[in-house]
Amino acid sequence: MSSQQITLLYFGHLVSMLGRESEYLFLPLTVKDIQGLMNHLARRGEPWLGLFGKPPRSLRITVNKQFAEVDTPIKGGDEIAFVAFNMA
Repeated sequence: MSSQQITLLYFGHLVSMLGRESEYLFLPLTVKDIQGLMNHLARRGEPWLGLFGKPPRSLRITVNKQFAEVDTPIKGGDEIAFVAFNMA
């Protein structure tokens, strides 16, 4: 297997910025943690680059409904949520 499927959820201001509330994503197996995921998403270009390349301090992340940090490991089947209500 060369990829892993995850579910991404977006909340707050991210919905209007990114134009979606959720998506299924197949990631390369080289993406092992939240930082790797954010780098992967940033490669989509704007507005993804601005948001995930230099995330706002207000960005909160959960993995399987548990608060997470950028070094939190991820794997196929995980549900990852990004939440930002104040983009300052």
